[in-house]
Amino acid sequence: MSIVLLILLGVGSAILGSLVGLGGGIIIVPSLIFLGGAGLLAGITPQTAIGTSTVILIATGLSASIGYIKAKQVDIKSGFLFLIGIIPGAIVGAYLSHFLTLKSFNLYFGLLMIFMSIVLMFRDKIKPIKLFQNPERMRTFTDAKGQTYEYSIAPVPAVIATFFVGCLTGLFGIGGGALMTPLMIIAFRFPPHIAVGTSMLMILFSSLSGAISHIVLGNVIWHYAIILVISSFIGATIGVQINRRAKSETVVLILRLIMLALGVYLIIKSMI
Repeated sequence: MSIVLLILLGVGSAILGSLVGLGGGIIIVPSLIFLGGAGLLAGITPQTAIGTSTVILIATGLSASIGYIKAKQVDIKSGFLFLIGIIPGAIVGAYLSHFLTLKSFNLYFGLLMIFMSIVLMFRDKIKPIKLFQNPERMRTFTDAKGQTYEYSIAPVPAVIATFFVGCLTGLFGIGGGALMTPLMIIAFRFPPHIAVGTSMLMILFSSLSGAISHIVLGNVIWHYAIILVISSFIGATIGVQINRRAKSETVVLILRLIMLALGVYLIIKSMI
């Protein structure tokens, strides 16, 4: 029974995660905690759920990144700039995760998801944040359909912002996509489908650094991780195919609804 649940969780979370650039971590972590609390999976704590999730996100990130690079939906240059902040931040966050209790995890993670969902809802009314813009460093990106986009990134503020994103990545085991995708759309004005593809590349590398830290700390349940890795790889491939056919606004709507629903659920759990 537990194997079937893990396969369904891996495929489902990877489809949704790669579709909207989240990597699936915001689904895997609370789901593992829920299944552990229900007695369906043994040995689950906030720390082991987070640690196991980071290992799984490597598979999701790798599978989705390959698909998005082929589809020309990844801004590789900008992605590696963001990683300068995300990777050290993920290591710091992995250490900080040891101070989380189950109730505090549910509360803080839930509030974070609701906040990001609300920000996405009003993103079109939010003026570009000049701090993150640098007109002298305009980026031009042409996607697979031949459409060209222009946006700019100020390197130093971008690295500082992504360091804090990395901290939350390691702290909550979410791969950074739940924060980086909205940040790229709102602060850096990335087209949504390019933000999703670029986010998956960062999820791959940030998860690698976060996973190493969690492995050292003994936070990975390996027999769960292996099943989830295999099923997540399959799910991520399916998610990329769906994303190619979806409109950008549809992707953002799905992203917002998933984050809002999970946020409400986790806050309710923290009060029980």
